[in-house]
Amino acid sequence: MLAQAHGESQNSDAFRRLSYGCTRKLSAGKAKKKKGVFWGIEVTKTLRWHGWELGKETIKHLILKNVHEKTQKLSYRCPSTRFFFTVFPQPIILRPGMSLTLPIIFRPIEKREYEDNICFKKDEGEFSVTLRATLPHPCLSFPAAVQLPACAVHNVTEITFPVRNIGDLVTVFHWETPSPFYMIPDYSILNPGAECMVKVVFQPKVAAVYDVAATCWFGSEEKRKRTIQLKALSKYPYLQVNVVGEEKEGVQPGKFQDVLCFGSVPVGTTVEKCVEIFNMSVVDAPCRIERAEDPLLQDHVFSCDVSHGIVPAKGKLVLCIQFQPQIVGEHSTDYFTITSAGYLLQTVLKVTGSCKGPSVSLHQDSLDFDWINLGQSLMRMLEISNTSDVPAYYQFDIGVTGSVFSLDRPCGVLEGTTTLVLKVTFRPTHPISYHRRVVCLVHHQEPLYVDFFGTCHSDTAKPAILQARHLSWYRTNMVRGLTFYPPDIVSAMLKDGKLQMDEKGALMLLPEIPQDKRPKEYFEVDSMTEYFYDGETSDMALFPPHVNVSPREYDFGCCLPLHKVKPLPLCVTNHTKGSITVFWTLSHGSAFQVSPEMCDIPPLKSSAFRVIFKPTQLNTLYAAELEGFAFYKVLRHYNSIEEDATICPSWCLTVKLRAHTFEEGREHFIPQYILDVPKTFPPVAPNTDTYCSMLLLNTGTSLITFSVNQAACPSLLVKPCSGYIIPGGHQIFFLSTHPVNTLSQQHILPLQLNSHPGYTKEIVLQSCGESLNLLLEGEGNLYFKPVYIGTSFTRMYTIKNRTRLPMVFTWKIRQSDSKILSVSPTAGILQPYEAMAQAWTFTPDKEIKYLLRAKVFVRRKNTDPMCPETVCYALRIVGEGALGTIRAEKEHLDLGNVLVGDLQSCTIVLLNDGICSLKYILSVEQLITGPPDTEEVRSDPLALELEYSRGTIPARSRAFVQVTVRPARRLHYTWSIKYALCTPTDLTRTEEEQQPLCCIVATGVYPTFCITDACSAGSGSGISKLHLWRLFSLDILNKYLKQDPTPSELIYRVPTRHSTCLSPPVYTPLLLDFNFGAAPIGSEPTLVMLLLENKGVVPVEWAFLFPSDQKLDVEHWAEDAEFSSRELHEMRIQDNQLFSVSPKSGKLLPGQEESIQLSHRHDFTGIDSLPVLLKVSYGREILLNFSGVTVEEGQQYIHFTSSKHLFTPIAIGTSHPPTQIYELYNGGSVPVIFEVQLDEVMKIQKENFQHPVFVCLTPRGEIPPGITGHIEWIFSPLEARTYMVDVPIHILGGESAVITFKGEGYDPNTIEGTASSSKVLLPSVFSGSTKLTVPGQAATLSHRRICFGNIPDCAKASRLVFLNNISESKTVVFAWQISTCKDKRVLQIAPEVGVVQPGESIPCFITLQPSGTASFCSTDLVCELYIQESLAQYKRELQEWEKEKARQAVEFTITEKDLGKQKSPAGRSSGSAETEILPESSAVMRRYKTLPPIKNHPTPNQPAGHVDRRRLLDKESSWVWIKPEPPKPILLHLGVTATAYSLEDFFNKFTSELHKYFLFWPFSDQPLETKFVDGRRDKNRMETEPKRLSLAAASKQELQIVTDILAGVIRGLLESTQLHDAVRSTLDEPIPYFSQFRCAESAELQDRRQCSTVPSGVSASPDLYPEKDEERKQMRQETSPNNDWLEISHHEQLREQKEMISRQPAFRSLVELVLENTLQNILIEASCGEVVLTAQPRVIALPSSPSQRITSPPPPPPSRA
Repeated sequence: MLAQAHGESQNSDAFRRLSYGCTRKLSAGKAKKKKGVFWGIEVTKTLRWHGWELGKETIKHLILKNVHEKTQKLSYRCPSTRFFFTVFPQPIILRPGMSLTLPIIFRPIEKREYEDNICFKKDEGEFSVTLRATLPHPCLSFPAAVQLPACAVHNVTEITFPVRNIGDLVTVFHWETPSPFYMIPDYSILNPGAECMVKVVFQPKVAAVYDVAATCWFGSEEKRKRTIQLKALSKYPYLQVNVVGEEKEGVQPGKFQDVLCFGSVPVGTTVEKCVEIFNMSVVDAPCRIERAEDPLLQDHVFSCDVSHGIVPAKGKLVLCIQFQPQIVGEHSTDYFTITSAGYLLQTVLKVTGSCKGPSVSLHQDSLDFDWINLGQSLMRMLEISNTSDVPAYYQFDIGVTGSVFSLDRPCGVLEGTTTLVLKVTFRPTHPISYHRRVVCLVHHQEPLYVDFFGTCHSDTAKPAILQARHLSWYRTNMVRGLTFYPPDIVSAMLKDGKLQMDEKGALMLLPEIPQDKRPKEYFEVDSMTEYFYDGETSDMALFPPHVNVSPREYDFGCCLPLHKVKPLPLCVTNHTKGSITVFWTLSHGSAFQVSPEMCDIPPLKSSAFRVIFKPTQLNTLYAAELEGFAFYKVLRHYNSIEEDATICPSWCLTVKLRAHTFEEGREHFIPQYILDVPKTFPPVAPNTDTYCSMLLLNTGTSLITFSVNQAACPSLLVKPCSGYIIPGGHQIFFLSTHPVNTLSQQHILPLQLNSHPGYTKEIVLQSCGESLNLLLEGEGNLYFKPVYIGTSFTRMYTIKNRTRLPMVFTWKIRQSDSKILSVSPTAGILQPYEAMAQAWTFTPDKEIKYLLRAKVFVRRKNTDPMCPETVCYALRIVGEGALGTIRAEKEHLDLGNVLVGDLQSCTIVLLNDGICSLKYILSVEQLITGPPDTEEVRSDPLALELEYSRGTIPARSRAFVQVTVRPARRLHYTWSIKYALCTPTDLTRTEEEQQPLCCIVATGVYPTFCITDACSAGSGSGISKLHLWRLFSLDILNKYLKQDPTPSELIYRVPTRHSTCLSPPVYTPLLLDFNFGAAPIGSEPTLVMLLLENKGVVPVEWAFLFPSDQKLDVEHWAEDAEFSSRELHEMRIQDNQLFSVSPKSGKLLPGQEESIQLSHRHDFTGIDSLPVLLKVSYGREILLNFSGVTVEEGQQYIHFTSSKHLFTPIAIGTSHPPTQIYELYNGGSVPVIFEVQLDEVMKIQKENFQHPVFVCLTPRGEIPPGITGHIEWIFSPLEARTYMVDVPIHILGGESAVITFKGEGYDPNTIEGTASSSKVLLPSVFSGSTKLTVPGQAATLSHRRICFGNIPDCAKASRLVFLNNISESKTVVFAWQISTCKDKRVLQIAPEVGVVQPGESIPCFITLQPSGTASFCSTDLVCELYIQESLAQYKRELQEWEKEKARQAVEFTITEKDLGKQKSPAGRSSGSAETEILPESSAVMRRYKTLPPIKNHPTPNQPAGHVDRRRLLDKESSWVWIKPEPPKPILLHLGVTATAYSLEDFFNKFTSELHKYFLFWPFSDQPLETKFVDGRRDKNRMETEPKRLSLAAASKQELQIVTDILAGVIRGLLESTQLHDAVRSTLDEPIPYFSQFRCAESAELQDRRQCSTVPSGVSASPDLYPEKDEERKQMRQETSPNNDWLEISHHEQLREQKEMISRQPAFRSLVELVLENTLQNILIEASCGEVVLTAQPRVIALPSSPSQRITSPPPPPPSRA
């Protein structure tokens, strides 16, 4: 059960809570005993006794159940100890499904633990049940190891595991756990059989692989411990942020983007976008999501609901970021930090967005109603448009009722990108000219102004018609201060010349100084400024008012009773120089009326009016706006106007009134509204006005009145301050403040609704002045690391705008430093709270330290460009110019051997020991050396590729350059790598010459292997090793494998299916035969084992590709339906798997060996041939022609390997040409007799002056089946040329063949002759590896081949070979077999037979003693191996068979029905194969039934050791007892090669090696006749017989005479029976030791001789006959007076005799034999381990006493400690 913690890293103390309530009892299923099934018997594996007492017997029952479907029989043995016993053993029979209960009694005698077992036996084998009695002891069971899930650093993972109390006692345990693991609980108590779940918590602090042991201590009296291995892996997390669904310019697709841009978002709305946090590591990564802290940023428009989370391994976590802008036109920037656990990694996410609002505009800035008569009305259309996609709330600040100008929809919502047509109605009430400048309030936008004007005429009053030009002139005149004068005065001044008109028609005063300055012009002021600074709602005004009314707003309050409401006095003040008339627009039905309706006011005077409120209902809200117009009295009639430019529009006066009639205690209407107000004012510079809008929507069904107590918050200006909102309508407020500093100021504005204090809403806003504030990274310091002179280094430097206003920055660098220092960008805009990374480039030109300064100027984006407010910041830059060099860590890299065409990579480590980074360019020069040094090789393209040729190495660091080498030839490559330092201005030009860096060498090689050994088995076991080597052309194969592959062979570098043909095309020119030889049909497959060895230096991949392995699998319809005979032949071979290779492919590492098995099955007669491609990956392709012959049973067949045979070159003039061998292999099942037809040989002899050039020594012979026979030839060239003869070889009863024999004669005195003599005469030398074995082989030879080299014919040489039994349990019997009689005389093996125990090694001595004939000795010794157990079984069966055969020899059967009649006796041979069947009537005559008759029935095709004891012969099922066959041996071939020379030739050719051999001088023991199988020597052989050295100068006739005489003498001796008897009797006598040195003459006669002549024999030594010497001395002392002289003479004679003895051949032979036996004994003892030949010699000091020297034991042999 795995549980993994997903969450934050918690305090470790929180996990270390002890929990004691987690124990539980094991279920019955878990407590169930474990059972096993043994051959169908189900039984418990262990029977346990718990809680036993001393002296009491305890019985447990062992249940055996048969779960097999057959009846089971078994027996058992009682326990071996006397403490467990059961009933007496008896056979047990269990039928399917049955059970047997066996009582087991336990009787303890002491308090300890007992263990025994009861063994059950079946035919299939034995099994046992353990009996165990244990003492009560604490024992806990839990897993040996626990693998925790991978965990991120500073994260927590956990896993639980069970702890069971499997003991008999209540157990207390506690844990000792190394950090960073801990257990929960770490202490607990478990009852017997209870279980507790323990939690392992893993909380790593560093990334590592943990494999620690936690110790559990348990037990009360004796503390025990047990450990559990805790394994875990911790890794550092790696998080990356990616913005979903955004493609930013300049960012490559698929790259991570860490900037989230919301774009323009409508004000007041919330937009959500998602980002993905990718976990690139393999562990879950907990992380925190935090906003970057900035104390100056308080209003956060970006938010994220997720503060922490876990990113799954290789997964992602999606974060949703919300953006809710509040201030239109503000660009917002913020930063979120994603921090991993432990604050190891911080990833920054930048979010940006801007706020957009509505864009409302009026199509007309004025609406002209012209003139109408009194009582009429006129309507005009006013278009209002919103070009933004943000809906806009608009409101025209004009009374809904009671105004001469009215709109059908004075307030509403204008959807995005729409245009609304409003209807404006002009309904005048008095005959005057009307003008009212109406403001259109738009939420989140500055207000809009429109001028409504028109003129009303009556029958009596016709004022001048007001037009648009009059308004323009009026505004210009107002700026110039002329509107405070009535038109009549202005007209008079115009007449008097005090005023004049400008080019636009406006009035202006005459300038005091002509053209001093231009007259003032009216300019359009900011609408927000015009709205607030109107002189009525504030103390400040853009232009002084002409007429004003006081108060502008009034609240009657509670008006009860209704008829007692006090009127409101109004005061209208005339600020002009002329009389004005005031008209009030009365609305009939309104509760508010003004009295008087009209009044004239003198200049600079005031007049009083009364507002009368007459409510009609109780508990009601009343609100209204009174409208009045004031104008110059002189404008009542147009006749009073002399100049059109003097017309002045009327001034509109408004008064807002409120009242309610709610009785005391009566609840006012509950206002239902929506208030949209920002939290902060838009940012502005200090001492600058800032504005914002507020929207109040009436969502109820009743009127809402409002009033703002502006006195409670004097820092704010609010307009309008009071008013009313009709149901479904809304009111737009504009607020203004004037921050004076950068301190945040809070404004609390009370808004009272429905004239009740309980409905007061406090509006809280923040405002702050934003001054220029730029943050420079590193406190205004920029440090550059040392830079190489002339190169540039660029680093990023961050500046940040710490205000809510965008700012413009500009960098200024001194002109003198501009070549050294640069920045990009030099100027730009920083959005609010945006951080910008800038690229600074430092380019030193001297080796000095630099201290530079740069300045950055910042200003507001929207300030006056004529006099911008700027702030300067200084940046301090520190840098250094330096020089440096590059070197390679290894100046010489040897890549060794690289596969041609393959890639080999290495890394060049470049070191920069200087203090500055270096930019470099690498160049490569190639040198190819090798035997084919041609122009083509020298012009080969560069075989070395650099990962990158340019780069930068940081200071005091290293760089790694990956180098890839791909040699194209099998040559030696040398690459010289040089470098040059470069500048960024011109990377192609180097400042200095190229410097050597390093040298890389490599050698191109091809993968190759060779065949080092071969052996055969099965039907080819009789093939000698040398013959097998030739059959498979292994020398040529190895030669081909060493050569370079051709380009066509590399078309398919690795084995692949590339052809649709059944016989794929072959691209290799190499073709070889793999000849499996021949065998009779139905015989064992011919097995050939080849040992492949990679003697190269690179791994080799090889494969044997059959045609089907190269063919593509195509659909049946695509295959060709017609097959050629060749394709059908190959299909038959592949379908029947006549040829097979196992394994078909493999890989060999350098120095590795691998054996493969090739087989040929003999299922069909005929010649089988299959092309098989041997493919070496990236190497050679060799087409191998697998061929083999299967012959009919009983067919005589000789398998000829080739139709040509080449003799070893022989030097002309050789006196004793060596004997050479031609091999013939009998592949049939019967012996073959061959005859060599020598007609062509005799013709060659006749052509060469009767000189026997070719001599066949064995022209006829017989070859047993499966054996390789030899034809001996002597090639004796007469001149230095090539001889060739075609010799027919006839096979009796079989097919004949013509073999072309070629021989080359050479002159040894010429250079060509020397080269010919040095040619290899024998196949390649076989290695001594014993890894190549055949199936079933139990022993191996230490050597596969023995080469004696060149030896003289009278010498003897010995070699030691070990026969190793590699089996662990089988004893091996071996017997050496020598093929021919000649080899038996030349070669001796000791021991020839023997037994090798398992794991034992037997030394075998091979002795070669040439027979006196020069020859090329190349023979194959065969060691037959038998398993001793198989031989013993064969002998037993053979004895039984022979015994039965002897019994049946005297047994006969009476088959006659009528015994009374005379019958001719019918005998039966004992060897008869037929047995007659007795009739039923005569069967009673036989008391016993006889065994089956004996019959010899050979089965040549049976495997080794197979004995068919019974065979069904006929339909009546009579049995024939076949004679047992001996087991078939495993054959080990030992190749023996040597070249025997006559002593004369050996002395001439190998003079320096003659002293290495011991020469035998006895008479030749060579027999007169030498036969090869059944052939006799030819008479020409006698002419070329080697002679002794003393007869070297004899003539031919003399040699013939000597030969005839000696032959007659020897033949007579051989035919003498008396000589034979004498020899036998001599051999029976004991041979005295002195007889080897004694001659026929007596020692006494030799003593009388005075001269020292060479004796014919060797006298006895005086030391050997001490008694006779004493007698001689006494006689000499008596007879001669000169005894001293005689004694001296005697010793001198003895010394001379010893010298003569040492020169005798017999003595030398004896000494050589003694030394040989001594050395052989030493080697045998060393192989048995009795002597250590490499031990250091020890010096043992023995006592000098003779007695001690005699009695002391001999020292032990030296041995190694």
